Amino acid sequence: MTPHQGGALTSNANVAELLLAAARAHGSRPAIVERDRQADYAALAARAAAIAEALAAAGVGANDRVAMLLERGADAAAAFFGTVGTGAIAVIANETLRPRQIERLIEHSGARWLIASRDLLDALPRPLETAARMLDVAAIPEAGRAAFSPVPRLDHDVAQIIFTSGSTGLPKGVTVTHANLRAATRIVIGYLGITGDDRIASVLPLSFVYGMSQLLCATGSGAALVVERSPLPQQVVETLRAREVTVLAAVPPLWIRLLGTSAFKTPLPALRVMTNAGGRLPPPSVRALRAAQPGARLFLMYGLTEVLRSTYLPPEEVDRHPDSMGRPIPGSEVYVLREDGTPAAPGEVGELVHRGPTVTLGYWGDAELTARVFRANPLRPAGAPSSERVVFSGDLVRRDELGLLYYVGRKDRVVKIMGYRVGPDEVSDVLYASGEVTEAVVAGEPDEVWGERIVAFVVLAGGGSRERLAAYCARELPRYMQPARIEVRDAIPVLPSGKHDLAALRGSDAVTR
Repeated sequence: MTPHQGGALTSNANVAELLLAAARAHGSRPAIVERDRQADYAALAARAAAIAEALAAAGVGANDRVAMLLERGADAAAAFFGTVGTGAIAVIANETLRPRQIERLIEHSGARWLIASRDLLDALPRPLETAARMLDVAAIPEAGRAAFSPVPRLDHDVAQIIFTSGSTGLPKGVTVTHANLRAATRIVIGYLGITGDDRIASVLPLSFVYGMSQLLCATGSGAALVVERSPLPQQVVETLRAREVTVLAAVPPLWIRLLGTSAFKTPLPALRVMTNAGGRLPPPSVRALRAAQPGARLFLMYGLTEVLRSTYLPPEEVDRHPDSMGRPIPGSEVYVLREDGTPAAPGEVGELVHRGPTVTLGYWGDAELTARVFRANPLRPAGAPSSERVVFSGDLVRRDELGLLYYVGRKDRVVKIMGYRVGPDEVSDVLYASGEVTEAVVAGEPDEVWGERIVAFVVLAGGGSRERLAAYCARELPRYMQPARIEVRDAIPVLPSGKHDLAALRGSDAVTR
């Protein structure tokens, strides 16, 4: 199956060609279905054309960065396609971010324009401090049924910078090409068997690789994207049932919350595919999902921003191996390597290294980190180009005798919450900026619902207050980055090297006030 179903592809590698092909082949079919409105593919392409025209009039050109702060829906989809359609690079801000994170994203990417919703801007706890030129999406005039003409791009031209957090705690911008997005879309459509008759739920942020995949897979197949922005699981289930959703992608915390509702335990007749990524789903939850929706095929998947999608477990194997992350996606290869770069034996733990068409270009503006993660292929096949790069994921896995992969843990100490990777130091930066502490250490601990949660160990400054510190975090950090618990200590132990001794801190008998 191709991702275009009748839409002719040109030599233009621009990922916005997916929308152009869909508009030509499926113009009157629903593209984006929201609670209060619906856009067909012709209207979505026209809106993307209007936004591209407004961007060009504002001086945006090829390879310029354009940030976006928009609610998930038709305008956000049109803004993405309109931006990449001009040859510019899309930088999507999660709508739950606070000003500090949005400003850092804009600054690090070098975005000189911000397409935003006035409602989201007004809802921020303070105005943004940025030199980026604001474009109110509501003020961009409609262009009727204007023609959408994506400018020519090559495979390795950059389409998007996707921000994720690493072990340093600072945002990392992963540089994603047009070819990366097209390959991932083609592959996922293929193994999920998505067609133009599907109605795909959109319940995840477009700033998230997994959330963007729902938009691209819908557009690439001519399916409808059904948007539900409510955080309430009961409302999500009502939308799934009322809109006859056929494909649902979610992260473990959302699956667990859905399983906690009686409504989800009644089979949804239209639902035929469920996918999990963004974290390991515990086997009891896997079995509960299978029992709740026996008519839906469950795919367990694994990915990382640096390669978009890496492995998947076909539904036929889920019941026998509910704790497995599966095998490499079609057209890709996964190595499990020891520290010395040699292949690990079956059952032996090693680092997951990914090879294939979804390997991105590296980290925006960070050549040193790129060189550490995106390396020459240590197992390069004869005849393969020496310039090929593979991604050393930092994830520890093992492979069994059947070739199935199993996740073991991270090599570093990144905390993974609700599918997001959170660097402890990024949270520490905010704790220190509050003025309430003199010392702070941030760590993760297990959480049955969220995967992990954040704990902050702090030494208060003179006159400092734990209550004011918590309130400051609530203003400056999105919910998933806020400490679940703040423990006040008289002192934080250190190692001989001078680094904080986290193990001693967790096991100490110091008084918690």
